[in-house]
Amino acid sequence: MENHFETGLDNLRQKLLLMASRAETAVNESVQALMQRDHDLALRVREDDQIIDNFEIEIDEMAIHLLTKAPLATNLRLVTVAMKISQNLERIGDEATKIAKRARDLSQEPPVKISLDLPRMANQALSMVKDALDSFVHRDSTAARTIIPRDKEVDQLNKQIHQQLAQHMMENPDTIARCLHWIVAAKSLERIADHAKNIAEEVVFLCEAQDIRHPGGKSQPTTEAA
Repeated sequence: MENHFETGLDNLRQKLLLMASRAETAVNESVQALMQRDHDLALRVREDDQIIDNFEIEIDEMAIHLLTKAPLATNLRLVTVAMKISQNLERIGDEATKIAKRARDLSQEPPVKISLDLPRMANQALSMVKDALDSFVHRDSTAARTIIPRDKEVDQLNKQIHQQLAQHMMENPDTIARCLHWIVAAKSLERIADHAKNIAEEVVFLCEAQDIRHPGGKSQPTTEAA
């Protein structure tokens, strides 16, 4: 029975990593579509979103099946954390779809003549996602904790891009609609970094049995089951 449960856990991990790879690809392709004005790629990202949604459904079903086996506290945390990571990956996929929608619309309009550091922002957000998932695979709460402050760097880039676009809209009112598309895309990248931070916090909970999501409140370690 124990070997069967461990096999189920391993299958759950593997499915989660496949979902993560798909979500990362969706973000990369949506940003590529945005920067290269690739209408067809933008459409493909939106169409592929259902694949990520299906992963979440499959992971939930696998996790619920494992929970019925009444695992010990450590395994219970692993299963519940896997479900939460899956939810964050699904939302990352949703944000990629939003970026793709903006890419689709912008590809049919004249380009906005402004230099934005969106690729750097995308790279930072995706690096956070990758590192958070690596910390999950290696059960490394120390690495997970180093990811959390990096969210502020992405927030700052989002703020800078927003200010650039706001200034451009004031000086060029005819670009307002197009600039708003870029603002929404940047906000989606900022939210992707938020989800990476959430994943890192879940890894800390997995490894340390400590909830650090709300630093202002008390965080009590979970009592291990015998």
